[in-house]
Amino acid sequence: MEELNFTVVASNVSISDFSEYQPDVFPAVLLSICFLLGVPGNIAVVLLRPSFQHLSSLSQSLMLNLAFSDLLCLLTLPVWIYTFLYSWTLGLEACKLMAYLIYCSVRGSQLTVMMLAVQRYLLVVRLKKFLHLGRKRLLVLLWLVAVLLSIPALVLPQLFRYQNSSQCVCVYTPDAQRVAELLTEILLGFISLFVVAFAYIQVRRKVNQAAFFNNPQTNRLVTSIIVTFFVLWMPYHTLNMLGVIAISLNSERLLKFCTDAWTNVAAVTFVNSCLNPLLYAFASYKMCQTTTTNNAAAVTTDDEVQE
Repeated sequence: MEELNFTVVASNVSISDFSEYQPDVFPAVLLSICFLLGVPGNIAVVLLRPSFQHLSSLSQSLMLNLAFSDLLCLLTLPVWIYTFLYSWTLGLEACKLMAYLIYCSVRGSQLTVMMLAVQRYLLVVRLKKFLHLGRKRLLVLLWLVAVLLSIPALVLPQLFRYQNSSQCVCVYTPDAQRVAELLTEILLGFISLFVVAFAYIQVRRKVNQAAFFNNPQTNRLVTSIIVTFFVLWMPYHTLNMLGVIAISLNSERLLKFCTDAWTNVAAVTFVNSCLNPLLYAFASYKMCQTTTTNNAAAVTTDDEVQE
């Protein structure tokens, strides 16, 4: 549900404003780190499947889907890194395709995180299994939503020519189109933040009530999931709100601030794709070790319940 705002151009910006392109070093460096750390981490989740034997079949599917969507997102980064530093050289069709792939992968990742949060809430707090849709149907529905939400990425991207380079950017005409897109991003973003925070806060309260599962390691894991999600995504959604205000008030100064900041803030959100393997897969191994030590074979957490 998050777009590459560093490739967005407002409709009130003229082509003459792009007479000289300045390389974006910070997002290029940050995305390089995300690529180098995130790709091996997600590949390891897919191949090694740490502690997956203790997970329910639905949990395994969601974990693998999260790793796949994050991996797909990260594999597109070298193209954008090169573009930040130099120029877009692959043509308009590739511009639209790459934008669409990264839209779908990021939305797929965020929707999967939401599904994991809801599933753990139902199993741990409500002592119920997930919605009776079946694994395949749930994943098909999840990706169908991601695909539909990503359709604008096939329409909006255009190539902007500079004196010495070209860039793949999204063009919004009129401004109302941009406002509508930002409001959609804000709504979906805060829904995601609320669902994840509510679910894991309730999970933490529930496990704290169980003496055999009340341990600092579990609390750190649950807390890290919530804090990481908020730290990485809240600045992005806050900046989107400022963008709506800037366009609505026709404030050139605020709009320029948002335009300059969107690149760096959006790049930070990709750190989430690096941390997901640690938070949702490898940390599960520690949880499983803890429950084994405490002879909690009947613990009703998502990581030990067999469907």
